[in-house]
Amino acid sequence: MKKAIAFLVVATMVMSVAVVGTATAAKNGQAGKSNIAHMYLYEKDPSDWSIVDGGAWGKMQYNLAGPTFDFVFNGHGLEPNTEYSLIYYGDPWPGNHPGALIASGASNEGGNIHLACSVDLGMDLPDPADANYPTGAKIWLVLSSDYGASTNAMKAWNPTEYLFDGPLITYDDTDL
Repeated sequence: MKKAIAFLVVATMVMSVAVVGTATAAKNGQAGKSNIAHMYLYEKDPSDWSIVDGGAWGKMQYNLAGPTFDFVFNGHGLEPNTEYSLIYYGDPWPGNHPGALIASGASNEGGNIHLACSVDLGMDLPDPADANYPTGAKIWLVLSSDYGASTNAMKAWNPTEYLFDGPLITYDDTDL
């Protein structure tokens, strides 16, 4: 009887780990076999790039392919009433290889932001000029005051105020 109980306890623990691992892996990437994917962005500690526990974060839902980059982004725990830009950062610094402004908007008094749009990027993500090609593209939420929308380049560096990509993403612009 003790062996049976011990076996059940071990089996339950193994199943719990498997379920947690699956749930964690499902946070980012393609949703099943659909054209929709999800990506989390995180506040990170610039000393070691670890995710700040309890820090600001966001989630983006986007289409993997299409004539326009269709997405919805919701950010939380940001500085209230602050202008932010969601960007494609193409390495190396200052991120205009080629880089792109995806959308801009202001956080509300609660530090939340909602951005939703269809953007004609005119390129796949990542672009071949990006040092991360073909692995994937970096998506960041940065202070609008730190980003040059006309040059698609960072003009200041305040990483404690930004949200950085979890995994890199890919997008196929189908009308190129």
